Amino acid sequence: MDKKLTWLKQLSETCGVSGFETPIKNLLQKRLQGKAKVSYDKLGSAVFTNEGQGKDLPKIMLASHMDEIGFMVKHITKEGFLKFTCLGGWWEQVMLSQRVTVHGSKGDLVGVIGSKPPHILTPEERTKVVAKRDMYIDIGAADENMARNLGVFEGCPVTPYAEFAVMGDGKTLLGKAWDNRIGCAVMADVMENIGTKHPNTVYGVATVQEEVGLRGAQTSVNLLSPDVAFVIDTCVAGGTPGVSDDVAPAKLGKGIAITIFDAGMIPNTALRDFAKEVAEELKLPTQISISEGGATDGGRIHLHDAGVLTLTFSIPTRYIHSHQSIIHMDDYQGAVQLITAMIEKLDKKKYQQLLKG
Repeated sequence: MDKKLTWLKQLSETCGVSGFETPIKNLLQKRLQGKAKVSYDKLGSAVFTNEGQGKDLPKIMLASHMDEIGFMVKHITKEGFLKFTCLGGWWEQVMLSQRVTVHGSKGDLVGVIGSKPPHILTPEERTKVVAKRDMYIDIGAADENMARNLGVFEGCPVTPYAEFAVMGDGKTLLGKAWDNRIGCAVMADVMENIGTKHPNTVYGVATVQEEVGLRGAQTSVNLLSPDVAFVIDTCVAGGTPGVSDDVAPAKLGKGIAITIFDAGMIPNTALRDFAKEVAEELKLPTQISISEGGATDGGRIHLHDAGVLTLTFSIPTRYIHSHQSIIHMDDYQGAVQLITAMIEKLDKKKYQQLLKG
């Protein structure tokens, strides 16, 4: 496995649910050590600063959230089963019989999400989706005392379990947490690529707790007060059975998606058009993304103070918010090229033009 795939495998397989992102932060710090100054907001988001040439420059924020959806133990039954609350948006139909990792105080434990088996359900019950409140995590404990002795406690984080894999064409990648570890990978690559010849101060920000309310975006934008923000996240990939183009227009492997609307933000149209112009110059394929039922960190960032010129780039992703999701290498690499080029071109003069719309 080459260096790039090894890095993506590490980002995908490392655990970091909302509120417990430190392992991902450590990976990014190691990757960008000596290439950017690191600082933090008080919620835990990491800020990697790269100062370009000159002093009176636009400040650009590259925001990608570190957290993945997961669970937290809220109760241990007398029989030793773990009742949980969800961290982020989960759909019941993708949860049952899936393996998880329970991060106890004495080490990680293997678990599986369980419920009453269909063999003992009534005919009426079999037609209904099992509610989250009726699910539990089985760690193989005989009773509550054994579970606690194994290191389980209320507030214990739980991460979906999935192994990284390269699929048939060599470019399609299966793994957990692409939402939004692939955004973190793009951010880190861009921070490495830009060097110090660009005409900006660039903040690569790895935000926390996006999946539970865009919280790290709020605290980090308050800290930085940027002029421009590029949010790097994922979007639902279309092109699968039952998914129409008007709902999910972006396809896997067809280029980075430029978001034209989501439930939390209408992007800055001048910045959107600038992205399209640069992509055409580079002959990079792009797509559009629209999300009427979801939002990104941009929802908080663009409203900071008097406003921040904000645009979201999305990596098309199949099976978002499940244990397993799929991305394409070409979309990832195209995102790195496009954002790098935009930063190099976005000087004070261009910023003033963008402000005028």
